Amino acid sequence: MLQETTTAAAGGNNAEAFQQMSFSHMITQFDTVAWIVFLTLVLFSVLSVYWIVVNMIKNARLRSTSDRVMSTFWETPNGQDAIRYMEEQKRSEPFSKIALDAAQAAAHHQRHEGSRLVESLNRSEFVDRALRQAVTRESMRLENGLTLLATVGATAPFVGLLGTVWGIYHALIRIGATGNASIDAVAGPVGEALIMTAFGLFVAIPAVLAFNFFTRTNRVTNNKMDTFAHDLHDFFATGSRVGEVGKPQ
Repeated sequence: MLQETTTAAAGGNNAEAFQQMSFSHMITQFDTVAWIVFLTLVLFSVLSVYWIVVNMIKNARLRSTSDRVMSTFWETPNGQDAIRYMEEQKRSEPFSKIALDAAQAAAHHQRHEGSRLVESLNRSEFVDRALRQAVTRESMRLENGLTLLATVGATAPFVGLLGTVWGIYHALIRIGATGNASIDAVAGPVGEALIMTAFGLFVAIPAVLAFNFFTRTNRVTNNKMDTFAHDLHDFFATGSRVGEVGKPQ
């Protein structure tokens, strides 16, 4: 009978200890620092999800439109029609904006023949400068959100660890105040505090994976923009794309 009573008491203590390790119980024990850590991780998570979704949509659109935009430009016989097609593209489409900047630079240089502008920069140099600025601008737009993802991936585990250390500190104070250092008394508060570390990793891992994926994707897109810009420079500086004929005039 005594053994059954002891077993039941141990079972009750274990159940209580597991209950204390729950997320809902942890929230009820939060103090100011714990709330700051928790809300910071929630904010990190929300911002990461937002930029992951935004960049996934942006990259999906680029994959579906970039080749079409470039091929349409080169395959359009009339130069004015090609420029008009570029102008019809969305503001977020980078390849059309690069082509428009090159065309505007070439037209601007041509309109000012005989001026000091033409004397200081020849057509090739003027178009090249415009293309470099356009590619740099569009490359920077591709990187929107990546700094935040990198920051979250690097700092979220330490923010969670801060919450864990703070939680264990307070758990030990409570245990010392009660004088009960049994495993069932220690497991609940300490396990509860460790949830913060798990939450930090849960926030950081997707951010790191997304950052690496988008960095790789942007590198491919940047290479395509550089190649397109090189061809545009040849066309607007010399009147034809190197190695091909029948392009927009």
